[in-house]
Amino acid sequence: MMACRTGGSGDCGRNDGLWLRREGRGNVARVTFHHVVKAFGQHVVVHELNLDVRDREFMVLVGPSGCGKSTTLRMVAGLEEVTSGELYIGDRLVNDVPPKDRDISMVFQNYALYPHMTVYDNMAFGLKMRRVPKAEIDRRVREAAKTLGIDHLLDRKPKALSGGQRQRVALGRAIVRNPQVFLMDEPLSNLDAKLRVQMRAEIIRLHRRLETTTIYVTHDQTEAMTMGDRITVMKDGIVQQVDTPERIYHVPANLFVAGFIGSPAMNTIPGEWMEDGGAVFFVARDLRVPLPPLSAEALKKHDGGRRVVLGVRPEHLRPAGADGEPAVFRATVEVVEPTGAETYLYLGKGDMTMTMRVDPSLKVSPGESLGVAVDPDKVHLFDEETEEAIR
Repeated sequence: MMACRTGGSGDCGRNDGLWLRREGRGNVARVTFHHVVKAFGQHVVVHELNLDVRDREFMVLVGPSGCGKSTTLRMVAGLEEVTSGELYIGDRLVNDVPPKDRDISMVFQNYALYPHMTVYDNMAFGLKMRRVPKAEIDRRVREAAKTLGIDHLLDRKPKALSGGQRQRVALGRAIVRNPQVFLMDEPLSNLDAKLRVQMRAEIIRLHRRLETTTIYVTHDQTEAMTMGDRITVMKDGIVQQVDTPERIYHVPANLFVAGFIGSPAMNTIPGEWMEDGGAVFFVARDLRVPLPPLSAEALKKHDGGRRVVLGVRPEHLRPAGADGEPAVFRATVEVVEPTGAETYLYLGKGDMTMTMRVDPSLKVSPGESLGVAVDPDKVHLFDEETEEAIR
């Protein structure tokens, strides 16, 4: 039995007798990339990918456009050939296995529904092609439709559905196959913000119920953080970090991950570290930030020189004086951005800009000078040249 996201183990959702549940299944739906490379001519888009997606895991591939995440997914689906390396689904090498024989289902960004078919026929089509008995097709389609809340739409055609309903149909078509692996390529990007949030929750609930290994591609770091058991962050076809959402956020491996994950992004300031009277400080022009003992120890062991980049997330900057904290520096409030539950202040200090998250009860106006305190235990340090985190 898989572990629930909320911790512990056991049934993460009621079975309701669904044939979909993979109780006691023999197949292990692990997906393994071993030195996988994908090139189009001389242009390499995925470099030496080594990744193990665990059985029943929800793995999110995230990164900016052109980072190779969709190409990676398409290699698993068999829609792109592996240039070199080995790709396994379970214990089977699938480099040369046709897509139809890989026991996967894919949900596309544009839903890819047949417009002339009803919802029922769209969901049943793949099973019909596999000559599944008619009674079994009917049972699977109706149970999946009920699970997704679209059982009242089975006689409609896609043009009569909303975007959210079409996405549920696309999910249902994938579910009825009862595959080893679900592949999802930016399935929510065509939905409005409210529907995206709703569908994120539905996909998570489905994963808990079905316990099917899932690889999910997105460029949206919020989707990655809220949905993934683990996250693979990619840039220019190279994996930057693979870890849980919590560790990706709190312990980024390098400057790219630190800046890409988190909204608003982590504040980063280039400067250098120095010792003064036994204490260690980060210094950038007239900015001077005291560093905690663990950071000081790491810097003293680091052989990359004095030049470093300080990183601090918006929630780890605070207005000075609220709890008797002294101001580490003063900055000018340039923009105030209220979002309801919180307010973001965009600060300027010389040619440096920073973002700070504050309680909406704090009343400040653009142009005001504000004392800023820094939580020293929450700062991050990166080598300026390699951009790797200094641990």
